[in-house]
Amino acid sequence: MKTHTINSYDPTEYLIVKPENCRTQDASALTGTIGMHDPVRLRSLTIICTALLVLLSLPGTLLAQVKNAQQVALLAWYQANLTTSIQVGGQLSGLTFDGANIWVTNLATNSVTKIRANDGAILGTFAVGNAPEFATFDGAGVWVSNARDNTVTKLRAADGMVLGTYPTGAWPMELAFDGSNIWVANINGNSLTKLRASDGVNLATITVGVRPWGVVFDGTNIWVTNESDGTLMKLRASDGARLATISVGSGPAGLAFDGANVWVAGFYMPKVVKVRASDATIVGSYAAPQGANSVVFDGVNIWVAGSYGGVTKLRASNGALLDSVNVGGALNSSAFDGANVWVSNYYGTVSKL
Repeated sequence: MKTHTINSYDPTEYLIVKPENCRTQDASALTGTIGMHDPVRLRSLTIICTALLVLLSLPGTLLAQVKNAQQVALLAWYQANLTTSIQVGGQLSGLTFDGANIWVTNLATNSVTKIRANDGAILGTFAVGNAPEFATFDGAGVWVSNARDNTVTKLRAADGMVLGTYPTGAWPMELAFDGSNIWVANINGNSLTKLRASDGVNLATITVGVRPWGVVFDGTNIWVTNESDGTLMKLRASDGARLATISVGSGPAGLAFDGANVWVAGFYMPKVVKVRASDATIVGSYAAPQGANSVVFDGVNIWVAGSYGGVTKLRASNGALLDSVNVGGALNSSAFDGANVWVSNYYGTVSKL
């Protein structure tokens, strides 16, 4: 951030120093024209920047765990803790965030519930198909996989109105949106279904491994976990061509992408595996909660939820364990709303961390 020109000493004037600007090699870019007029202040600024960069380099410091803007605005400097739990009832499974609200699927009531993220108010519950497992958001609509119907339902996010229900493969599980299409992992069909998001037209059915569970898009490619054969597959989103298959351990389930790496929750390991997206190379494997089945990225850290109620928070850059919290129950899914991580509990509650 450049500042106004400082031509004389004035104790009422001040500088705002951003850590990323401290890394510049050009003093004038850092301080506007201060370098030409005020060498004393320039030396002081150099000292401040040096201190900031040292703090940023120290693992475990709050500055090293850089927060996103919303977390900073909310003064969320604390570690993981259970902020609130919302009683929805039934048997809860998948979560997704639409930019303002959390949506949770309910296996027992064949419905999806919309929860306002900022205060946890329940805004509505809407009927979908039989045994809704997971959900995803396409920018305007919420898509829900109906496991026992072998279908997905698209709802308008604004009001929950059902816009369409479309066939998939056998027992659809997790879904992902690639900017134009919805991808659905069919766990009993050993396949992925690719649907055009605008109208639900089936564009392709692609054979993958045994019992595909999780699916995520990395900006170019689709990744899918095959729970029974312990593999992770990378597919080209444009045509479904298989680009790589790697072994990641026993029971790979949910997936997350951090901008450079794909993270795999390992249900039976229990570990979370970090895979470099560019070449499908495993670059790390880290301890995770028992029954790890869901993973989400918050912009800086990776959160892993397990089916025995545990949640761990890892630094995405190196996998270091930052914190853990026991939510209890049987956790099925997780989502990030820009400030907080949410987890769904099979026994009827949604928790905000």
